[in-house]
Amino acid sequence: MEPLNPVQQKFILHWGEMGTRWGINRTVAQIHALLYLAPRPLNADEIVQALAVARSNVSNSLKELQGWGIVRLVHVLGDKRDHFESLKDVWEMFRMVLDERKKREIDPTMRVLRECIAEAEKFPGADKHTEERLRTLSEFFEHTSAWYEQVRTWPMSAIIKFVKLGDKARKAVGLGK
Repeated sequence: MEPLNPVQQKFILHWGEMGTRWGINRTVAQIHALLYLAPRPLNADEIVQALAVARSNVSNSLKELQGWGIVRLVHVLGDKRDHFESLKDVWEMFRMVLDERKKREIDPTMRVLRECIAEAEKFPGADKHTEERLRTLSEFFEHTSAWYEQVRTWPMSAIIKFVKLGDKARKAVGLGK
C-alpha cells in the first residue's frame, strides 16, 4: 500500500476523533476510515503499516468492525492472507450502525425501563414522580423505536428521498416553513 496522502491522513485522524465522541475506540474508527477510503481490500499488515498501530490492536479492531457489520472479510485470489473492506454505500453503512446502536443501547434501556416501571407498580407508596418520569421516557423510546422499525423496512431509495425532502416534509404535514 502506498503511504497515506495528507488528505487521507486528515480524514482518518478526524474520523478517529469523531469515533471517540461517539463512544468508539479511536483505532477502530481510524481503521474503518482507512478501509472506507481504500480502493481495494487491505490485509492486516497493510493496516498496521498505514496507521502505525500494533498488530494486536488491528486484529481486535477488525473483529469489532466486523461485529458492527460495516467491515467484512474478503479473500484475494493468489493471496492466502485475510483482507478486509468497508461497506462503501454510506446509506447502508449508517443503517447498519443505527441497527447496532439500537440493539446495543436502546433495546437494553427499554428493557430496564419496563422492569423499573413493573417494580414501581408492585410497591405501595412508591415514588409516583419517579414512576411518571420513567413512563414518559419509556413511551418516548417505544414510539421512536416503533417509528424506526417502520422506516427500517422501507427500501433504501425511499429513505434517501425522505431524508432529502427536508423542509418539504414540514410542508407535507402542514407545518409550513
